[in-house]
Amino acid sequence: MTDIKQSVQNQFGRVAENYRTSAVHAAGEDLQRIVQLVAAQPAQRALDAGCGAGHTAAAIAPHVGTVIALDFTPTMLEQVEQLAAERGLTNLTTRHGDVENLPFADASFDLVVSRYSAHHWPHPAVAVSEIARVLQPGGRFILSDITAPEDPAQDTFLQALELLRDPSHVRDHSVSQWRAIFAGAGLTCEVAFTWMLGLEFEAWVTRIGTPAQNIAMLKSLYDGAAGEIREAFRIRPDYHFSIPGTLLVGVK
Repeated sequence: MTDIKQSVQNQFGRVAENYRTSAVHAAGEDLQRIVQLVAAQPAQRALDAGCGAGHTAAAIAPHVGTVIALDFTPTMLEQVEQLAAERGLTNLTTRHGDVENLPFADASFDLVVSRYSAHHWPHPAVAVSEIARVLQPGGRFILSDITAPEDPAQDTFLQALELLRDPSHVRDHSVSQWRAIFAGAGLTCEVAFTWMLGLEFEAWVTRIGTPAQNIAMLKSLYDGAAGEIREAFRIRPDYHFSIPGTLLVGVK
């Protein structure tokens, strides 16, 4: 296990329940769009790669034959099982595993989804290649995540915020970077939806358990941000802000 992967497991193992109750993860227009995409082209066998607390797997479950929710953190899978039981979902199962080494045979799925997970992948090109491997020809990979602005200054600011808040953060990739990663894995890439995710600062840092000294540094970054940065991320006096997200669809 690499140090980064250990960090992810340690970080989210402590706060798994926070993600089952998180409004950001339980809802959102991007999640609605994912459900619409899946419902329009139902799959027999789906995989939620890096499922977290299972909100995406649970949302698409009524529209697929079966869905497997896979995550690297066992306590997250416990939250998935609790969520599935609460909703009476009998076609949702869990599997412990690594997106960079998926424990499935080639062409096992006609749909793979992943939401708010990819910025924790140490080697995203490896993960997307694995996803492409387990997809059947014509199968779809739907990825929803925070994406970095193409502007270098905005990109730097976003990565600094993310890492101060959560030491297991690896990188928010730009749309152009994702296009290249998809292409490298033999997938087409279409931008299906973009949005600005509004975040309440206190809930954002509390959910992941950010240390007090890092919270102080985050506020200092906000206070010292240039005007164009403040405008780009819609930073308010109470430190509430917004970050860009993109929903991508790849086809094998």
